[in-house]
Amino acid sequence: MKESIRDFLVETLHFLPPEMIVIIISAMPILELRGGIPLASIYGFPFWEAFVLSVIGNVLPVIPLLILFKPFSNWLLRFVWYRRFYNWLYNRTMRKSDKVEKYGAIGLILFTAVPLPTTGAYSACVAAALFSIRFKYAFTAIVIGIVIAAFVVGGLTYSIF
Repeated sequence: MKESIRDFLVETLHFLPPEMIVIIISAMPILELRGGIPLASIYGFPFWEAFVLSVIGNVLPVIPLLILFKPFSNWLLRFVWYRRFYNWLYNRTMRKSDKVEKYGAIGLILFTAVPLPTTGAYSACVAAALFSIRFKYAFTAIVIGIVIAAFVVGGLTYSIF
């Protein structure tokens, strides 16, 4: 599924420079840098360029998500459809975020760094909001996790390891 989403976005954004496409793909939920780094590799970018572009793209949505998720979510909770979605998201996040609950901001690093489906910057932002982790700690932890994930995905993609 990830590849089909990535392929659709690449086709749709074909008029942009490849660097911008990698940044946009890396900023998208689900794909994040797990989609951006392999795409950069396909474009022929060297490891460090893929690394930097993907990290930039993956970090872009973090600040707005950390600042706006909780107030916007609280406002939307008055709607039944959102309350159902929020309960599903809350339960899913709680199942996946035992390390975040136990270790706080340090747990966010681990939660973000593991490049698996349903983990990453977006899920970490939601977890930070649900566990009321202060912005500066959450942002720092998520960025560190993104950098670690970029090394892991980049290493696997570029066969550095």
